[in-house]
Amino acid sequence: MPKLNDRDRLADLEARQTKIAQEILDARRALRGKYASIISDMEVEKLSERDFRDLLQQAIRVGGPAAIAALKSLAPASKSQPEKRP
Repeated sequence: MPKLNDRDRLADLEARQTKIAQEILDARRALRGKYASIISDMEVEKLSERDFRDLLQQAIRVGGPAAIAALKSLAPASKSQPEKRP
């Protein structure tokens, strides 16, 4: 196999980089879709959109195990209506 010149090698590397970037994007979309389907089975309407977003952002920020441990340590919520935000 003939040795590629620098320009051809660079073009090949850039093509591979583009292909890998697309594969990463596809995998990320598939994983997010899988997580979105899990959410559709939960009663998220009991939370405001802002609370739901904040809850997920904080859980992602601190990491799953830390977020779960913190939430499990809280006292169970009463079955009354959720608190309304202004």
